[in-house]
Amino acid sequence: MGDVIAFKRPSLKEKHKGNSLCRSNHHKWEVINDTPFDSQQGGLVTCYRCKRCGKTKNKAQ
Repeated sequence: MGDVIAFKRPSLKEKHKGNSLCRSNHHKWEVINDTPFDSQQGGLVTCYRCKRCGKTKNKAQ
């Protein structure tokens, strides 16, 4: 039989770090420079991704 390894359980502070802000729509947006041009609308598009939860949004200029 194999050895049993005891893992440290994360505290509540570590478990919910940054999650409550994103659930309240207070995201930390950063610009993604992968797709700067939208061919269907013919304009520039800025893509944003939240650093905490990974949600993305697009903004046409």
